[in-house]
Amino acid sequence: MLWKESYEIGVPLIDAQHKELFRRVELFLQVLRSEVCWDEKVQKVNETLEFMKGYVVEHFRDEEEYQQSIGYPGYEAHKQLHTGMVEYVLEFSKKYEQSNNDEQLIQQFGGKLLAWLINHVAAEDQRIADYAKKKG
Repeated sequence: MLWKESYEIGVPLIDAQHKELFRRVELFLQVLRSEVCWDEKVQKVNETLEFMKGYVVEHFRDEEEYQQSIGYPGYEAHKQLHTGMVEYVLEFSKKYEQSNNDEQLIQQFGGKLLAWLINHVAAEDQRIADYAKKKG
């Protein structure tokens, strides 16, 4: 399992969303790594991509609202990271559709998505938790 309890930031809504993101990415990667032919994977891959396009935006909005509510000083920089990822997902999605569901392209996306998620939650989001704890 990709999720670790150490990734929790102590905000139930945000932690639940993070867990769901990790769960979905893990299932997505399992599909990509499975032995079935690509044609059998496409539907699940497309479902995951659609989920990510919506859920990431919702999660980022909720996380940014929390940051503002606690006066997090890194809010603007963090928001830029979120904006960059949303743009990447949307641009990738368009490119993937134009490629007629290219398997190599989605493999690259899976790797980037996993790396970004772990990096972001384990490092960037922990700064929010640290600030909130210091603030009390």
